Amino acid sequence: MSDPVSIPHLFVFGLGYSANAFAAVLRETGTRISATCRSAEKQAALIAQGIDAHVFDRDHPLDDAGRAALDQASHLLSSVPPDDQGDPVVDLHAQDILKAAPFDWIGYLSTTGVYGDCDGDWVDETAPMAPSGMRGQRRVDAEAAWFALAPAGPVHSFRLAGIYGPGRSALDTVRQGRARRVVKPGQVFSRIHIDDITNILLASAARPNPGAAYNCCDDEAAPPQDVITYACDLLGVTPPPEIPFEEADLSPMAKSFYRDNKRVSNKRIKEELGVTLRWPNYRDALTAMLSS
Repeated sequence: MSDPVSIPHLFVFGLGYSANAFAAVLRETGTRISATCRSAEKQAALIAQGIDAHVFDRDHPLDDAGRAALDQASHLLSSVPPDDQGDPVVDLHAQDILKAAPFDWIGYLSTTGVYGDCDGDWVDETAPMAPSGMRGQRRVDAEAAWFALAPAGPVHSFRLAGIYGPGRSALDTVRQGRARRVVKPGQVFSRIHIDDITNILLASAARPNPGAAYNCCDDEAAPPQDVITYACDLLGVTPPPEIPFEEADLSPMAKSFYRDNKRVSNKRIKEELGVTLRWPNYRDALTAMLSS
């Protein structure tokens, strides 16, 4: 459990899966949540849930009401991914963020893809950022753009491994008939449960460390086919056949994930933030999710 932290008003650019889980926990403690979404329909749905929602994307900057909410916020989080032009939030609202300063805490959700391919070796936050593709390079550039906003408050980058949780896990993939066991010898991926992302963000907000980057992952990098096999065992179904990576008909995005092979260290979140992972490996998490 993270240290208690008072967050009066959180503004979130991009209320996606991870950011929404964080916001939901804060709402239970009375935090005011302002957030952006990409359509008027989603905005209406969020407002109905009690969230101060505003439409935002690269073609639709915040309106006056959105800027006013940003100006009133005590904490700021962005989960908006960069595009081929850069980071949309920084490009369109850097000056508004600086004007709204000081924030007590600023977080940017990045990915472990910034490290590139490490041939299965361990990497920590001191490792060089050497992305193996354009998507990873965009994240490196986006992190730099956010850290350049340091005059607005303590900026932190959270490098997320593969995210899973309710509605987004190997159990769901198997149940939906979409599971595949693609095998690339020696390939491993690190993962992080949505509950632990929330706890890491809470711990950071309680102990701001300007300029810090944190790897967000569990204790055990594992081959992706092993996770599918375990989910099938839990559900009592026959695992799909193994498919050699060279024979798998993967999308360009899926292939890009297999380009990187590394074991990501979570030592910093434990030693600096005092985080104890609720789900240190996928087996514990999937077993608990099945019985919940």
